[in-house]
Amino acid sequence: MQTLTVRFLPQDRVVEFAGLSPIELLAQTQRAAAPEYMTEWHEELKKLRNEQKKTQAEHVTTKETLTNLEGRQNLQRADVERLRERGEIQARIAALERMRPLALYRVSKAKYDYAKERRKAALREMKELEEEVAPSLRAVNAKQDYQAQIERVVKQRRRLVERAESQADELQRKYEALGSKIDDFETQKKSELSGDKARKLEVIRVERSISTIKNQMRQEPVEFDAAAFNEQIREKTRQMREVETQAADIKPAMQTIQEQALERRRRITHAEEELKSLHSQAGQQTRKLYNMSKDTARAWDWVKKPENQELFEGKVYGPPIVECSVKDPIYADAIESMMSKAEMLAFTTTNKADYKKLSDQLYGTMNLTDINIRDQHAELAQYNTPVSSQELSQYGLEGWALDYVSGPEPVIAMLCETRRLHQAGVTLKTMNDQQYEALCNSPIASWVTKTQSYVITRRREYGPKAVSTRVRDVRRAQYWTAQAVDHSVEAELRVKINEVQDELNEVQQSLEGLKSRQASLKVEHDRLKGEKQNLETEKNSKQTALSAFKALPVKLASAEEKLASLEEAGAKLKTLVLSIVDKADQLTLEKGQLALDYASAVDMLRKFHFDLYEAEILYIEASSDVEVFTARNQDVKNMLEEKRRDIQTLDREYEHQKNVAKAALAEANKVLKDRTAEEEQLHLSMPEQTPEELEVEIESAQARLELVHESNPNVIRDFEARQKRIETLQEKLEGIDNTLRDLETKIAEVRMKWEPELDALIQQISEAFSHSFSTIGAAGQVVVWKDDDFDQWAIHIQVKFRDGESLSLLDSHRQSGGERAVSTIFYLMALQSLARAPFRVVDEINQGMDPRNERLVHERMVDIACEEHTSQYFLITPKLLSGLKFHKRMKVHCIASGEYMPKDSKELEFGRLVERALRLKAAG
Repeated sequence: MQTLTVRFLPQDRVVEFAGLSPIELLAQTQRAAAPEYMTEWHEELKKLRNEQKKTQAEHVTTKETLTNLEGRQNLQRADVERLRERGEIQARIAALERMRPLALYRVSKAKYDYAKERRKAALREMKELEEEVAPSLRAVNAKQDYQAQIERVVKQRRRLVERAESQADELQRKYEALGSKIDDFETQKKSELSGDKARKLEVIRVERSISTIKNQMRQEPVEFDAAAFNEQIREKTRQMREVETQAADIKPAMQTIQEQALERRRRITHAEEELKSLHSQAGQQTRKLYNMSKDTARAWDWVKKPENQELFEGKVYGPPIVECSVKDPIYADAIESMMSKAEMLAFTTTNKADYKKLSDQLYGTMNLTDINIRDQHAELAQYNTPVSSQELSQYGLEGWALDYVSGPEPVIAMLCETRRLHQAGVTLKTMNDQQYEALCNSPIASWVTKTQSYVITRRREYGPKAVSTRVRDVRRAQYWTAQAVDHSVEAELRVKINEVQDELNEVQQSLEGLKSRQASLKVEHDRLKGEKQNLETEKNSKQTALSAFKALPVKLASAEEKLASLEEAGAKLKTLVLSIVDKADQLTLEKGQLALDYASAVDMLRKFHFDLYEAEILYIEASSDVEVFTARNQDVKNMLEEKRRDIQTLDREYEHQKNVAKAALAEANKVLKDRTAEEEQLHLSMPEQTPEELEVEIESAQARLELVHESNPNVIRDFEARQKRIETLQEKLEGIDNTLRDLETKIAEVRMKWEPELDALIQQISEAFSHSFSTIGAAGQVVVWKDDDFDQWAIHIQVKFRDGESLSLLDSHRQSGGERAVSTIFYLMALQSLARAPFRVVDEINQGMDPRNERLVHERMVDIACEEHTSQYFLITPKLLSGLKFHKRMKVHCIASGEYMPKDSKELEFGRLVERALRLKAAG
């Protein structure tokens, strides 16, 4: 406890303070005796120093990186210059390559201009020739115009003929269509008259039906009692349900008996399989497995089922007790002595997935506990013997344990992994001392004789003689042995089979009785069902007859209505036939008018044909004249035609060169638009060149490029990236330098305030500490250990308790426990002397001190507490030594407490007790 008015020093605080390291002692001293800002300054200095160290380390790392990069930069400068020269040549070649469209455009433009001029000249020559031969061509043109006029007349008259033919054809088509319609009306009339015969027959049938219905209505109706029939049907239904209920009650009993029979058949089958297995090796081993572990036997029954083996990626092998055997029975004792129960019952998997799946099935799904599973990855061929077979015989051993075991390779490999069968020797002979000593010094670590097994343990770290041997007696084989059939077990199984067979016979008799009862119920149910169906048939028949009698008035009305409808239909048919005859007569009149119109159309067509023939004759004459005049001017036409062909050829050439020039212009414009400033400067500086001259310039530049050898193309990129990084690191280094200067300034400022005050505080503590030690004839001082790192600054307490010694650091190696306790108390008292508080409390600090040190500390405490103008001191302790120093300014308070205190506190007034003690002393 520490407040503004009290300083409290309990015993546990002394112990805690004694356990502080010098660094922690400085921190606690500042908290106890220095202002709060001293601790804050110290923490700030530690923080600044840590930041300074980190910055200094970063400065060193950055400087080393920068130096490394600058060295690499200087080494690559020549390569970069060469690559830049190569790059400039490549850029010139690229610029020259981009000039190809410009050179091609100039050539294409010249060809286009030349073709344009030739075309203009040919057009002028054509115009002059046409003017020269114009008189000769005018006569031909006049004849051709006349021919064209006659041709137009021929075409006009041909259209009139075609139109007249079309009109005549249309009239003929209408005439034939009217004839078809007249025929249709005649057909319709015959059809209607033919259909009326069926109507007349239907009238006769309906009249007879009406007569029959009237006769039926004069007869008496059938007697029918629906309620009586329903009651009889319900009674049969009730009886059937009773039979069904009885049959349903039998089914659960039959199912239970069938399940009992099935369960007994399974028990008989299982017992017969066990009986059969008693006479087979596999069966005997399986029974041994069952006797060793019922859980493992259940698991093996599940694993060996083919449908379960398909669940795994590889084959899962059963326990060695069923999968393996000893080749020669005389070695069974020796081999079994090497095995443990866990290995004999262990399943073997060959991959992790199967191991996990099998574990989940056996431990989880089947909830088995006595299960062992081994995951074997290594193959049997990987397990090598420590010595050869020839060397083995020299040691008196007949073979390795592995040689006498047969079974699946993964299982034997598992036994090699766990029981080291490939490293264990076997012999049935007795070994002499020389063979035993030779084996102890051999690589063989275990072997088995006929009566004992040996396991050698070697501790190489303790030398060649650090060898221990564990010897055990070989027990009789229990599992890999061929035993005779246990006849008691066989007899027990046969009795069990007979008992279960008797139970099965009883169950089957019960089942046959239930089946017989079920069959009789079925016969009864079928009889009731037939009687019910007969009642329902009779009921339906009478009900139908009664319904039919009740429906006779409706049927009579319907028949009479149908008869009236048929008679009305006959009247309508007569009207319809008259209408059809009227329409046919009207169409016959129209047909006659069309015949007259068709005759007039044929006359008009004949006239149009005559006019057409006349015009065609005139056209033939005009065409003959044109041919005559055209033959006379054929040479002129040939000249004009040849000139036109020349112009067409020049037109094609002109268009071709124009298109070529446009394409070249587009490519040239694209180059001019996309070229860089350097390419533009190169293009402007070079004279106009043809494509061939430009090609020579490119080949010359490529030849210069080949003289500059190519190196790593990434050098320039790496060089420029490294230069940027160097500049970045230089800026970073400058920033780090500024940060270090700022930190050094801050550290110096805080240290100038903190260090003098700390030195003064420690000096005061050291003076009080030294004075306390001088009073007991010893020496001591307190100093500050100063380090470059402020978190390593510490307070070193140096003491000397004996003459002839020098001051030494206080620690657990140089001073005794009592000396350390005295030193700690004096240090704490020195701290208390610096604290401004009117009260100081010291609680049981003398506990654990030897009497001498306790007296020294108490004497020093009395001197401090009884000085003038000092704080009031309280010493709390459960006991004190006798004869301690006393001062007149001291006051002793004795406090009594506990479970044996008297009820009246006056009985323990210490004044009375003192007086009584003095009187007793005086009385002698």
